[in-house]
Amino acid sequence: MPAPPPLPDVRRFDSSTGVRIYRISSEAFPGFVVHVYLLLGAGVPTLVDAGSGFGDSTAQILHGLEQVRTEHGESVTLADIRRIIITHGHIDHFGGLAQLHQRMPRAEIAIHQLDARILTAFEERVAVAKKGLRQFLEQAGVGESMLQGFLDVYGYSKQNMRSLPVAHTLSDHQEWDGMRFIHTPGHCPGQVCIAIGDVMLSADHVLPEISPHQAPESIMPYTGLGHYLDSLYKVSQVEGIRLTLGGHQGPINDLYRRASDIRASHERKLEKILGMIRQAPEPMTVNEVSQQLYVHVKGFHVLLAIEEVAAHVEYLYQHNRLAIANLGEYQTEVNPPIRYIES
Repeated sequence: MPAPPPLPDVRRFDSSTGVRIYRISSEAFPGFVVHVYLLLGAGVPTLVDAGSGFGDSTAQILHGLEQVRTEHGESVTLADIRRIIITHGHIDHFGGLAQLHQRMPRAEIAIHQLDARILTAFEERVAVAKKGLRQFLEQAGVGESMLQGFLDVYGYSKQNMRSLPVAHTLSDHQEWDGMRFIHTPGHCPGQVCIAIGDVMLSADHVLPEISPHQAPESIMPYTGLGHYLDSLYKVSQVEGIRLTLGGHQGPINDLYRRASDIRASHERKLEKILGMIRQAPEPMTVNEVSQQLYVHVKGFHVLLAIEEVAAHVEYLYQHNRLAIANLGEYQTEVNPPIRYIES
């Protein structure tokens, strides 16, 4: 098996307000890089996100923090970090929090109020999410053996985390030590972007090369394509952003064009899915649409593909472009697969 590509170097960015922003990378999962950010000059030294906690992720973050001190000349130590902000409740961004917090015990944890229970009541939130996921997969037309496999993997991915206290819950338009928080639900209920002068930390809301993964509202409130597109418009109305730094991949030099491109990509996908359902000889389940649209995906990516298709099907249904073909079955049976036709 070839060795994974090297992690990006620790890199410094400066905001127009004088905040020094250090990007530190780690391998959240094999071959999947996630960034955390150390903020110096925005109140107390602050870490934004915590990696996944899997494999060498936490060790790589700690090494990056040491490089900030030894190679970039900053005097900050782990003991100096007094705040950890979690941008949203996805495991690759908060899974390493318990491990990091052990080394930064004075750091207060902050997260948007809609994602706070993923930290304060972790076991409860996972149980609720798994139940919602099962119901969704049944409605999507996924068979029992594949369904159980998805649930097992979902539970496995959460094993490194435990409940932690949250000192601060974030809210939309809140300003704090030169940071302005913008609530951008869709990809995750409590997703926030952080504007620091002319720099925006966009987490997973806006990425340079991919459209962030979508899941339907039927699994979790405040997700869904409708919420995401509204949030995409919201950040495009924030003036004066020169540089955008996401949770994955490289910097974005034109937030406004990138937001427009992502919206156009979703519009194309909506029309493609609608066309597939229109041309199908029989009404289609979400799983059947996904199998045609994402022919080559394998493993856990099959679940992500089903969720992505479901978010678009849900949006089309919400906007009166699809209808339920098997309504009688839906009314009389317990959670049957839903089959869609053009409205």
